[in-house]
Amino acid sequence: MQPPTVLSIAGSDSGGGAGVQADLRTFAAFAVHATTALTAVTAQNTLGVRDVMVVPADLVRAQVRAVTDDFAVVAVKTGMLGDADVVEAVADLAREGLLANLVVDPVLVSTTQHVLMRDGGVRAYREALFPLASVVTPNLREAAALCGVDVRDISSVEDMRRLGAELLTLGPRYVLVKGGHLARGGRDAPVADVLTSAEGVVVLEAVRVDTENDHGTGCSLSAALCAGLAHGRDVPAATRAAKDFVHAALTGAASWRLGAGRGPLDHLGWGR
Repeated sequence: MQPPTVLSIAGSDSGGGAGVQADLRTFAAFAVHATTALTAVTAQNTLGVRDVMVVPADLVRAQVRAVTDDFAVVAVKTGMLGDADVVEAVADLAREGLLANLVVDPVLVSTTQHVLMRDGGVRAYREALFPLASVVTPNLREAAALCGVDVRDISSVEDMRRLGAELLTLGPRYVLVKGGHLARGGRDAPVADVLTSAEGVVVLEAVRVDTENDHGTGCSLSAALCAGLAHGRDVPAATRAAKDFVHAALTGAASWRLGAGRGPLDHLGWGR
């Protein structure tokens, strides 16, 4: 079988838990050929981000063109883009028709609360990139920031529905608001993600995994969704498969002790 080719436009995580490193492992698990365009280099580990260098927008463009000139890329995901110039560059490439089945994970802040998007990035996402996306996949904090509300005011699935509906007006075909950070019913409450489209709203629930090894969860979910689209699934089916994959990866790594902070996921099923 010849694997479909996908593209990750994202930053590097030196600790190997998130970013391009998580995307590559996820793509391998889904049997797709991974290509990459690096947007940033970070100095980080399980305890946090120490430094960031954003790749110039022209070099990001050159990487994407080098890939798409040679490969038949059938699905693309973005992760950390770093600044508004890179967001605009990716939007330009999407307008040229180079970024099929575009999944936009609008990375704004790291798990340890380090800001990963410079000033102007939120506006660039809203005005330039979201209208060109097949799916956008913000977590709760990102969705609140993109809608200009305080995340502390988001306390229910209904609030998540409203965020999804507002982001949908910006032009993407689907919005997936991820609810892992929603404090609702304690540790035993299910984790709800809300998928919104013109066809309606679907709430996807899963049992919460009791683990501190959750670094890269958002990157992994968006990469898994991208891989599902590459295999020909529609967005709802690809989203369900991605959510199941991340749940299994969290479960498999629950007892790992890699580093002193929030560790990586078990993308390849080693713990199973």
